[in-house]
Amino acid sequence: MKEWTFEATVERIPWLTDQVNEVLEGLDCPMKAQMQIDVAIDELLANIASYAYGAGTGEVTVRVDFEADTRTVSITFIDSGVAYDPSVKSDPDVTLTAEEREVGGLGIFLVKKTMDDMTYVRRDGRNVLTIFKRI
Repeated sequence: MKEWTFEATVERIPWLTDQVNEVLEGLDCPMKAQMQIDVAIDELLANIASYAYGAGTGEVTVRVDFEADTRTVSITFIDSGVAYDPSVKSDPDVTLTAEEREVGGLGIFLVKKTMDDMTYVRRDGRNVLTIFKRI
């Protein structure tokens, strides 16, 4: 449906969010779902920008698809960084206080809780992470 390839930096998060929102608005996506997708984009692109390429930078390709029959949006993030599967990351213990909890992990937890599904594969030396949201 739509695809962009660009340097994976945190500065590109607002731009990517705007691009995806333009697609979502064309699909009459409810505001709640759009906001949840925006948070997921922010978290996933920030993780790629911060960790995938170590101290350097690299490209990311983001593709948005829509399955009309199920009204499901899928957003795929593809990068050539170090292998990392956030779908198997253990969830933080949210019953602990902020002081008791380990730093990090809440963003991926939030993505897993607000999206309908998340898949990961390592293909041809690239991370391919897809989130799915019924709208």
